[in-house]
Amino acid sequence: MVEYQQNILYTYYIRAGRNYVPARLRIVPKGRSPEERGPMQPQEEIMSVERTFTIIKPGALQRRLVGEIISRFETKGFRILGMKTMKIPLEIAEEHYNEHVGKAFYESLLTYMISDPAVVMVLERENAVDSLRKLAGATNPDSAEPGTIRGDYGVTTKKNIVHASDSLKSAKREIAIFFKEEEIINYTDSLKEWY
Repeated sequence: MVEYQQNILYTYYIRAGRNYVPARLRIVPKGRSPEERGPMQPQEEIMSVERTFTIIKPGALQRRLVGEIISRFETKGFRILGMKTMKIPLEIAEEHYNEHVGKAFYESLLTYMISDPAVVMVLERENAVDSLRKLAGATNPDSAEPGTIRGDYGVTTKKNIVHASDSLKSAKREIAIFFKEEEIINYTDSLKEWY
């Protein structure tokens, strides 16, 4: 039996979506083998910065919830790279929701989305797609967890208040539908200089 002579400070990593995040630090007493310590991921593999897309839908504007929702995005660490208020044209709504053509809710969804202005946004942070989906909550507000946007503010599935891209591929496609490249402004995050 191999005897390990020193205590080792060891960081355990847990899987968060497609990435690893540090879970806790632990001293591994001497005498423990590397196998007993478990796998360790290199620090640089922990998280990747992603862009995602969201729509704060017409119902949220009607109910004066836009500020609350944007505040939640920023509190969660999202950087806003693009944002505009627009009355979504029918052609853009059709392109955006193309995957739902033929479904029972498609026509009423289009009618809702073009009825009044909405706020469209490009957001960025580590693990952005999964983080925004969790923050938005389940599509059906009755199933959405309290503390999520839909859980706290949603009333009906037919008039959902936010859209969140479901994958990086979808985010890229949706961003291109609503934003020109020059409308997305990448900037140095100097938040620490203000506090």
